[in-house]
Amino acid sequence: MEQVKCECGHVNPYGTAFCEACGKPLEEVEKPLLDMRYEGSARRSQTYNKTTIDKIWNFFSSVKVGVWLIVITLIASAIGTIFPQKMYLPPNVTPAQYYEEEYGWAGKLYYELGFDNLYGSWWYMLLIALIGVSLVICSLDRVIPLYRALNNQGVTRHDSFLRRQRLFSATKIADDHLLETIKERLAKRRYHIREENGNILAEKGRFSRWGPYVNHIGLIIFLIGAMLRFVPGMYVDKVLWIREGETKEIPGTNGEYFLKNEKFTFETYQKGKENAVFNAAIDRVGSGMVAKTYETKAVLYKRVGPVIAGEEPKLKKIKEYKIRVNEPLKYDHYALYQVDFKLNELKSMSFSLIDKQTSKSFGMITVDLLQPKEKYDLGNGYRVELLSYFPDFYFDDDGNPNTKSRVPNNPAFVFKMYTPDKPKGEVSFVAIRQTIEPFGNNKYKMAFAGIDTRNVSALTVRRDLTLWVLGIGGTVFMIGLIQGMYWNHRRIWLKRTNGEVWLAAHTNKNWFGLKREIQAVIDGTDIMMPIDQAEIAKKAQGGNELGTT
Repeated sequence: MEQVKCECGHVNPYGTAFCEACGKPLEEVEKPLLDMRYEGSARRSQTYNKTTIDKIWNFFSSVKVGVWLIVITLIASAIGTIFPQKMYLPPNVTPAQYYEEEYGWAGKLYYELGFDNLYGSWWYMLLIALIGVSLVICSLDRVIPLYRALNNQGVTRHDSFLRRQRLFSATKIADDHLLETIKERLAKRRYHIREENGNILAEKGRFSRWGPYVNHIGLIIFLIGAMLRFVPGMYVDKVLWIREGETKEIPGTNGEYFLKNEKFTFETYQKGKENAVFNAAIDRVGSGMVAKTYETKAVLYKRVGPVIAGEEPKLKKIKEYKIRVNEPLKYDHYALYQVDFKLNELKSMSFSLIDKQTSKSFGMITVDLLQPKEKYDLGNGYRVELLSYFPDFYFDDDGNPNTKSRVPNNPAFVFKMYTPDKPKGEVSFVAIRQTIEPFGNNKYKMAFAGIDTRNVSALTVRRDLTLWVLGIGGTVFMIGLIQGMYWNHRRIWLKRTNGEVWLAAHTNKNWFGLKREIQAVIDGTDIMMPIDQAEIAKKAQGGNELGTT
C-alpha cells in the first residue's frame, strides 16, 4: 500500500490516523478529541484485508477472539473436573466401562468426548496453541506500530493535535523566562525533557506502555511451558502399582529405571494410653482405621546396556529407600510418592485333586494367579490342565464367563482333570464358592486347599522439567502486571504560538494524578490550568439528552 507523506516531511505508513512526527490528522475525523490509544498508528489488522494471510491475521488480532478462546478453554477445564481423569481411575478397570457404570449416560458421553484425558487430548492442546497464536498476533499487531509512533514523535506538534488533546489551555504571556521555571519543575518531577525551537515535550513513564505486552510475553512463555509437558521425558505423572517381591519398570522412564518392592508395611494406631491423642479419632472411624505408618521398602535399579527385545534387562542397583507419605524417593529429577496400597491381594491358590466319593487326595497344585502354568503333573497318571483362567470373573450378557481385568480380584478356572480311569479327562469350572460341571456329574473335583496373599503398594511417579519455564513465565507476567498497573505514561506539551503558550497533556490512565501534577508545576505562574475537554463534552451531551427528554 502507498505511504502517506505529511506536510512536515515525515512519511507515515498507510492507515495512520495522524502524523507520527507532528500529530497533524491525516484523515477527517468528526470526534473532537484524538484517539490516542495506539498513537493513531497504522495497525496491520485495520489496514490490510486482501489475502488469506491478512484474514487469518485479522481474525487472531481481535481481542474478542482471544477472550473467547480463553473462555472456551476455561469451560473445558471446568468440565474436566466433573468426573475423575483417567489417570486417577482404579488400576483394575477400563475407562469406557468405568465411566458408564459409575455415571451412566453422562459418564459415557464424558468418555466419548475425550474429557477423561482432557489435558492430554489433541483438541485441548489445540486450544492452548490457538491462545498462544492469538497472544502473539495481538501483541505484534499493536506493539510494533506503537513503538514506531512513540519513537518518531516530535517535540513541535501540530496545532490541531494539541487542541484535540483531553487537557488543553492557551495562555497569553509576556515573560519569556516562564518556560525555564516550568522546565525546572518538570525536571524535579523526573520528566524527560526535549526542547525544539522554544517548544517543550516533557515525558515520563513510557515504559509502562509496554506492561500489557510484557504480560503477553509471560503468558506465551507459560503456555510454552504447559505444552512442553506433552514432550516425552519433560513431564511424568503416573501411578505405579507394585507387589511385594516384584520388580517393575518405572513408567515414564523409557525403560531406564526399575523399582523393586522389597516389603510393604502398614501400621495403625491402637486405642490406649500411649496413643491417647488419637483415641477420639479411633472411636470415630473404628479401631485399626487410623493409619500410623505405611511405607514401601524399595530398591531403585538402572538398566545397564542396550534394550534387547525378549531379554531380561541387566540392572545395576542405585539406591535403597523407605518411601513414606511426604517422603518420596528422588533421583535424576524423578520422585516416587507413596499414595495408596492394597492389603492381602491374592497371589496364588492351591487345589487338591480328590475323589468326590472317597475324598482321597491324589496330589495338590498351586496356581500362580499372575503367571499360571497350563499343565500340572501330579504323577502316577494324574495330571491337570488349565483350559481357561479368569482373574476377575463375571458372567457377561450372553451368560459366558469373562474377566473385568487382569487383577486377581475374583479368580475362576476351567480345569481338565486326567486320571488313569478317566483318560479322556473331566472338565470342571471352579470359582470362589462355586463349582460347575458342564458335561455332567464328574468323579473327580478340584478342591480348594489354600491361598497365599501379598500386599500391593501404589506409588505416584513424577518428573517435571517444565517448572522453571512456568516460573519464568509467571515472573515475567507479574513484572508486566506491576509495570502497567503502578506506573503510567504522562506527556506534557508546551508550544509558543502567536504570543501564547499552549499547554496540552495526555496520559494512558490516572487523569486525576496528571491534573494534580500539572497544577503543582504551573502553580504561581501565569499559565492557565488546562481544562478537561472530555468532561465538558460529557456534560454537554448530558444537557442535550436532558433537553431532548
